[in-house]
Amino acid sequence: MPLELADARRLIVLAQEHALQYGKAITVAVVDAGGFLLALDRQDGARPLTPSIATSKAYSAAVMQRPTNMLKAWSESDPVFFSQVARMGQHPIVATEGGVTIKRDGELLGGIGVSGGRPEEDQEICEAALTAAGFELTFEAWGTRR
Repeated sequence: MPLELADARRLIVLAQEHALQYGKAITVAVVDAGGFLLALDRQDGARPLTPSIATSKAYSAAVMQRPTNMLKAWSESDPVFFSQVARMGQHPIVATEGGVTIKRDGELLGGIGVSGGRPEEDQEICEAALTAAGFELTFEAWGTRR
């Protein structure tokens, strides 16, 4: 079952509700499994670049089929190749906190990206929204079976 617009909107609301504890204005982006934008919301006061950052985080999580924080080791171990791959898609591939693959019943459905807080806050907001909506948060390391 593909990710639907209603799912994307619900994830945005859940992320924004969770972000209240940090007192920061955020942008949340949700993309489908192909990395195409389903929904994006920039809160009043969120910095101007946050929509682009959130979209890149969501896109990266979807097309790389892993949360963006799992890409850090690859970006550090082979920075030249990673930088080339990072420019290949419709959005930059990023290796940071705050982009999580959306997964239900083992099926990869898309990605969510948050920008506006510190990296660890963005990550926590993504995970809290996904958990509240009933999505999975377990991802095996690269090179292992899903």
